[in-house]
Amino acid sequence: MDLDVFAMTHQAEWDRLDHLLGRGRRLSGAEADELVALYQRTATHLSLIQSSAPDPAITARLTQLVAHARAVVTGTRRASWRDAIRFLTAGFPAAVYRSRHWWIPTAVLSTLLAAVIGWWIGTHPEVQAAIAAPDELRELTRPGGQYETYYSSHPAASFAAQVWTNNAQAAAFCLVFGAFLCVPVLWILFLNMANLGIGIGLMSSAGRLDTFLGLVLPHGLLELTAVFVAAGTGLRLGWTVIDPGPTTRRAALAQQGRAAIGMAIGLALVLFVSGVIEGFVTPSGLPTWARITIGVVAELAFLAYVYILGGRAARAGETGDIDASDRSAEVPTAA
Repeated sequence: MDLDVFAMTHQAEWDRLDHLLGRGRRLSGAEADELVALYQRTATHLSLIQSSAPDPAITARLTQLVAHARAVVTGTRRASWRDAIRFLTAGFPAAVYRSRHWWIPTAVLSTLLAAVIGWWIGTHPEVQAAIAAPDELRELTRPGGQYETYYSSHPAASFAAQVWTNNAQAAAFCLVFGAFLCVPVLWILFLNMANLGIGIGLMSSAGRLDTFLGLVLPHGLLELTAVFVAAGTGLRLGWTVIDPGPTTRRAALAQQGRAAIGMAIGLALVLFVSGVIEGFVTPSGLPTWARITIGVVAELAFLAYVYILGGRAARAGETGDIDASDRSAEVPTAA
């Protein structure tokens, strides 16, 4: 395609579209129809130029024109409580349900890794000695030691807020950096599982594994599930970069990325619940069985939420992506 000839041929249409957009709402019915037609033609022109003869200056101008025109043609829509309710009852659980083939294997393999690290540390005194001096290890694992007092070291409300912030950041990092070919997600997972494995290994070597699990399980079940969902989604996003499937890489990544952003919001709410449990239930004077029961109930409630509401929504066609009317227009590409 001769770009100069193409630009000269359609320059008047682009200028006319720009003129109509500059008039805002002061358009007659015929002018509004003309704007829609020019928007559609300009979107096609942009696609042809991008696929056949990309030019930075023309592409930038047409991209701006198409985006502005689309905003005028489709209008803007304010989010409402109905959107929030739909997100919580359909969009978010459906997105988690649809990505279960990624986060369930992630959860199983990560848990096995933590168990192996814990066994290795717990059965090898030389590894324990490499972690800390004997006096420091005793201070960590003794009754009333640092592992136990950690959960009551700050006021419950501030501790819950701190835990929520840290975990939400870890989940967000998994979701955001998954696009970098999965590597950052694997590293974040390894660090989390290594920390858990160290605690398991050191407390088991001191004969206090039951105490450690009694402290971790109430909040850890839901917390780790949220981290695994985030990691699995991040890995899925990274794999989309490698293998986008039948669509273009950009379109596939945009779809998965939009769903991932929604999941980040939903997982922040899940981690808030986990943080409340960690701040108020874990360090409480409740018996161990009662604290663990609360954690198990929270975990089962989340899984039921995903598999019942999410499964139903996914089977109805919900993907966790935004509505088609709110997405960027997808125009045909030249062969």
